[in-house]
Amino acid sequence: MALDRSLIGAASEPESFEVEKGAIAKLAQAIGDRNPAYGEEGAAPPTFPTSFRMAVPGLAEIDPARFLHAGQEYVYERPLRAGDRITCVARIADVYEKEGKLGPMTFVIAEIDGRDEDGAPVFTARSTLIVR
Repeated sequence: MALDRSLIGAASEPESFEVEKGAIAKLAQAIGDRNPAYGEEGAAPPTFPTSFRMAVPGLAEIDPARFLHAGQEYVYERPLRAGDRITCVARIADVYEKEGKLGPMTFVIAEIDGRDEDGAPVFTARSTLIVR
Protein backbone atom coordinates (compact mmCIF):
# COMPACT_ATOMS: atom_id res chain seq x y z
CA MET A 1 0.00 0.00 0.00
CA ALA A 2 1.33 3.43 -0.92
CA LEU A 3 1.96 5.85 1.92
CA ASP A 4 0.27 8.93 0.52
CA ARG A 5 -2.71 11.23 1.04
CA SER A 6 -5.10 8.53 -0.19
CA LEU A 7 -4.78 6.98 3.32
CA ILE A 8 -6.38 10.01 5.02
CA GLY A 9 -9.58 8.90 6.68
CA ALA A 10 -8.71 5.19 6.74
CA ALA A 11 -10.03 3.83 10.04
CA SER A 12 -9.77 0.64 12.06
CA GLU A 13 -12.64 -1.40 13.36
CA PRO A 14 -13.69 -0.37 16.90
CA GLU A 15 -11.78 -2.15 19.65
CA SER A 16 -12.59 -2.05 23.38
CA PHE A 17 -10.17 -1.83 26.30
CA GLU A 18 -10.61 -2.11 30.05
CA VAL A 19 -8.90 0.49 32.22
CA GLU A 20 -7.60 -1.74 35.02
CA LYS A 21 -6.36 -0.53 38.38
CA GLY A 22 -3.31 -2.83 38.18
CA ALA A 23 -2.35 -1.47 34.75
CA ILE A 24 -2.68 2.09 36.07
CA ALA A 25 -0.34 1.28 38.97
CA LYS A 26 2.21 -0.38 36.66
CA LEU A 27 2.27 2.59 34.29
CA ALA A 28 2.57 5.09 37.15
CA GLN A 29 5.48 3.07 38.56
CA ALA A 30 7.15 2.77 35.15
CA ILE A 31 7.06 6.54 34.57
CA GLY A 32 8.07 7.28 38.17
CA ASP A 33 4.89 9.22 39.00
CA ARG A 34 3.94 8.82 42.65
CA ASN A 35 0.70 10.80 42.42
CA PRO A 36 -1.59 9.08 44.97
CA ALA A 37 -4.58 9.56 42.66
CA TYR A 38 -3.17 6.83 40.41
CA GLY A 39 -3.38 4.23 43.17
CA GLU A 40 -5.98 5.09 45.74
CA GLU A 41 -8.44 7.00 43.59
CA GLY A 42 -8.14 4.87 40.44
CA ALA A 43 -7.32 7.78 38.13
CA ALA A 44 -5.15 6.97 35.12
CA PRO A 45 -2.07 8.98 34.12
CA PRO A 46 -2.68 11.19 31.06
CA THR A 47 -0.50 8.96 28.86
CA PHE A 48 -2.49 5.79 29.72
CA PRO A 49 -4.04 5.44 26.22
CA THR A 50 -0.54 4.55 25.01
CA SER A 51 -1.23 1.11 26.50
CA PHE A 52 -4.17 0.61 24.10
CA ARG A 53 -2.36 -1.20 21.30
CA MET A 54 -4.12 -0.81 17.97
CA ALA A 55 -3.12 -1.32 14.37
CA VAL A 56 -3.32 1.90 12.39
CA PRO A 57 -4.77 1.26 8.91
CA GLY A 58 -2.14 1.40 6.18
CA LEU A 59 0.83 1.29 8.56
CA ALA A 60 0.90 -2.38 9.60
CA GLU A 61 2.61 -3.40 6.35
CA ILE A 62 5.56 -1.03 6.90
CA ASP A 63 8.72 -2.18 8.71
CA PRO A 64 8.61 -0.56 12.20
CA ALA A 65 12.34 0.25 11.86
CA ARG A 66 11.33 2.88 9.28
CA PHE A 67 9.26 4.85 11.83
CA LEU A 68 10.40 7.69 14.04
CA HIS A 69 7.90 8.76 16.70
CA ALA A 70 8.01 12.54 16.40
CA GLY A 71 5.27 13.61 18.78
CA GLN A 72 2.33 12.63 20.94
CA GLU A 73 -0.54 14.62 22.39
CA TYR A 74 -3.74 13.83 24.23
CA VAL A 75 -6.95 15.83 24.43
CA TYR A 76 -9.37 14.78 27.16
CA GLU A 77 -13.07 15.35 27.66
CA ARG A 78 -12.76 13.70 31.08
CA PRO A 79 -10.10 11.68 32.95
CA LEU A 80 -9.80 7.93 32.53
CA ARG A 81 -10.58 5.92 35.66
CA ALA A 82 -10.20 2.31 36.75
CA GLY A 83 -13.25 0.36 35.62
CA ASP A 84 -13.81 2.36 32.43
CA ARG A 85 -14.42 0.36 29.28
CA ILE A 86 -13.20 2.45 26.36
CA THR A 87 -13.97 1.73 22.71
CA CYS A 88 -11.32 3.10 20.36
CA VAL A 89 -11.02 3.70 16.62
CA ALA A 90 -7.63 4.44 15.05
CA ARG A 91 -7.51 6.53 11.89
CA ILE A 92 -5.13 8.39 9.62
CA ALA A 93 -5.77 12.11 10.04
CA ASP A 94 -3.09 13.44 7.67
CA VAL A 95 -0.17 12.42 5.44
CA TYR A 96 2.32 14.90 4.01
CA GLU A 97 5.93 15.15 2.86
CA LYS A 98 8.75 17.49 3.82
CA GLU A 99 12.25 17.67 2.47
CA GLY A 100 14.94 16.87 5.05
CA LYS A 101 18.73 17.01 4.94
CA LEU A 102 18.80 13.34 3.91
CA GLY A 103 15.93 13.55 1.44
CA PRO A 104 12.14 13.40 1.54
CA MET A 105 10.38 12.44 4.76
CA THR A 106 6.76 11.30 4.96
CA PHE A 107 4.82 12.49 8.01
CA VAL A 108 1.77 10.55 9.16
CA ILE A 109 -0.68 11.92 11.73
CA ALA A 110 -2.53 9.03 13.38
CA GLU A 111 -5.37 9.54 15.84
CA ILE A 112 -7.13 7.26 18.27
CA ASP A 113 -10.54 8.38 19.49
CA GLY A 114 -11.75 6.78 22.72
CA ARG A 115 -15.40 6.69 23.83
CA ASP A 116 -17.05 5.35 26.96
CA GLU A 117 -19.80 2.72 27.09
CA ASP A 118 -22.45 5.39 26.52
CA GLY A 119 -20.68 6.55 23.35
CA ALA A 120 -19.51 9.83 24.91
CA PRO A 121 -16.04 11.02 23.83
CA VAL A 122 -13.33 10.56 26.45
CA PHE A 123 -10.05 11.35 24.65
CA THR A 124 -8.25 11.78 21.36
CA ALA A 125 -4.63 10.65 21.13
CA ARG A 126 -2.65 12.12 18.24
CA SER A 127 0.70 10.67 17.12
CA THR A 128 3.07 12.22 14.63
CA LEU A 129 5.19 9.62 12.86
CA ILE A 130 7.99 10.15 10.37
CA VAL A 131 8.49 7.37 7.87
CA ARG A 132 11.89 7.21 6.23
